[in-house]
Amino acid sequence: MDSSCISYKSTGYFSQTVIDYIDDAPALKHFYAHRPDIKGFADLIANKKVVADRGILYQVLTDQYKSISDTSYTISDSVKKNLELLAADNTYTITTGHQLNIFAGPLYFIYKIVTAIKLARQLKANFPDKNFVPVYWMASEDHDFAEINYTNIGGKKVHWWYEATGATGRISPESIREALNQYKGALGLDGHAGDLAKIVETAYAGFDKLADATRYLVNALFGQYGLVIIDADDHRFKQQFAPIIEKDITEQNSFAHINATNEQLQKLGVHIQVNPREINFFYLQDKLRERIVFEGDRYSVLNTETHFTKQQLQQEIAQYPERFSPNVVMRPVYQECILPNIAYVGGGAEVVYWLELKSTFDFYDVDFPILILRNSGLVIRKESAAKIAKMELSAEELFKSTDTIKNEWIKKHSEHTLSLQEEWKELTAVFEKIKQRSLKIDTTLAPSAEAVQVRLKKALDNLEKKLIKAEKRNYHTRLEQIDQIKAELFPKDSLQERTENFGLLYVRWGQQFIDELVKSFEPLDFKFTVLSE
Repeated sequence: MDSSCISYKSTGYFSQTVIDYIDDAPALKHFYAHRPDIKGFADLIANKKVVADRGILYQVLTDQYKSISDTSYTISDSVKKNLELLAADNTYTITTGHQLNIFAGPLYFIYKIVTAIKLARQLKANFPDKNFVPVYWMASEDHDFAEINYTNIGGKKVHWWYEATGATGRISPESIREALNQYKGALGLDGHAGDLAKIVETAYAGFDKLADATRYLVNALFGQYGLVIIDADDHRFKQQFAPIIEKDITEQNSFAHINATNEQLQKLGVHIQVNPREINFFYLQDKLRERIVFEGDRYSVLNTETHFTKQQLQQEIAQYPERFSPNVVMRPVYQECILPNIAYVGGGAEVVYWLELKSTFDFYDVDFPILILRNSGLVIRKESAAKIAKMELSAEELFKSTDTIKNEWIKKHSEHTLSLQEEWKELTAVFEKIKQRSLKIDTTLAPSAEAVQVRLKKALDNLEKKLIKAEKRNYHTRLEQIDQIKAELFPKDSLQERTENFGLLYVRWGQQFIDELVKSFEPLDFKFTVLSE
C-alpha cells in the first residue's frame, strides 16, 4: 500500500484540545507529566517508580494465557518472550485499552493496538538497553453491554441480541451464534474469509467467557507481534490496589481532585469528558456491577440489599478486593499500579479525559504515563483509489464535506469562470465612489448606500451558487463518483475507523493488512495516515 499523511487539524474531525495537546500548547502543560516524544520518554524512564509487583504480573498473565494454550492455538514465541521480559526490572509496558467489542468492533480498536506495537518497537530502537512490551488491557469489568454488542461490516449491522448484566468479560458467548453466523456471512468466501471465519468461530464458540473469547481473537491477530493481553479482573491484581480502593472510597479523594482539575480545564474551554462520582467504584459479583454510594452512616450497593459499615467495608476490601471495580476515572490509576507502564495509547476523547486525572495520580504518588494519541487511518481500496486519481482529488480534500468537494471541483474543472469575485471587486470600487459622493451630498445617506451594497453582495453570491449548480448538472456523472467515494470512505459522514469493522479489509489482504499498518503508522509523528491500495 502507498501511504501519505495529513495533519489531524486538517481533517476537521479532532477537538481543539487534542490539537493543542499534540501542538504542545502551554496552557495544557499543567495537566500531564511528560511530552509524547523521545525526550519525554527518556525523562520518564530515568525517574520511573514502578509500584507493580512484577512477580504477580508474570504469574497472573501466565495463568490467563493457559486458557488459550489449552486449545488448538499456540502462543507465539514473541508473546512468551515478552511475558518473561515483564519480570525484568528494565522492562516497561506500552498500554492501550478497550472494551470487549464483538468481532473487534470498529477499526480504531485495531489501530490502537497497532500504535502500541509500533511505539514499543520505536522505543526499543531508541533505548536498546531497555525492553518495551505492548499490552492490550481488556475492559472486562465494564458493564455497558449495549456499547459492545454490535459491529458494522460492509454497511450491515451485526447485532448480538442478548440481555446481559454484570461485567461483560464474565458473560458467556453461548447466545452469540446468530450474530456469529451473520458476521461470517458478511465476510463472504473470497480471499482470506475462511481464515478469519475460523478465528472468530473458535473465539466465540470455544470459550465460556467473553474475556477469553476476546483474548483468543486479539491474540490470533496480534500474537506474532508480541502483544500481551491482560484481564485485570483478578484477586491477585486487586490485592495490590486494595489500599487505594479503601482510601478512595472512604475519603473520596478522586472526587475532590478531579472536580478541582475540571474547573481549571473548563476555564480553558476544554469540553469535560467524564465527571467523577463521590465514590468511583462499583461492587462486582457475577451478573452484578452496581455503584457504591455513601448514605447516612453506611455504604450501600445500589439496586441491592447489600450494605456495609465503614469497618465492614474495610474487611470486605481486605478479604475480597476483586469485588471492587474501578470506574472510568479510577481504572487508569489501577492500571498504572499493576503494570510497569510508561505510555497509554488512546483516542482523542481518552487523551482529554486522562488530562483530568493527573492530580489524582499525584495524590496517590503513582507516576502519570505519557499520553499517546493513537494513530488514525483511512484505507482506500484500489477501485476507489482509481476514482480519486481520475477526479484529481488530494487526500486532504477527501475530508471536506461532499458539497465543498463538488463545488471546488466544479470551479477547478469547468470551462467557464464560475467565480464572481473579480466582478465583485469592480462593484466594490464603484460603491466606494457612490458612498463618497453620498457623503458629500448628505452624511445620512452613507448607511443607505452600504445597505444596497450588502443586498447586492447577497444577490451576487446567490447568482454564483446558481452558476455552480447549473454547471453541476453538466458534470452529473463525474460528481456522482464523489458521492460514491465519500459514502465508502466516510460511512454515515463519519470517519471510516469509527464505523467500519476490519473484517472485509482482512478478507482482502489477510495478515498483510496488519503488517501494512505496523509499517505505516508513526506514533510520535501525530499525523493522520491515508493508505491506498
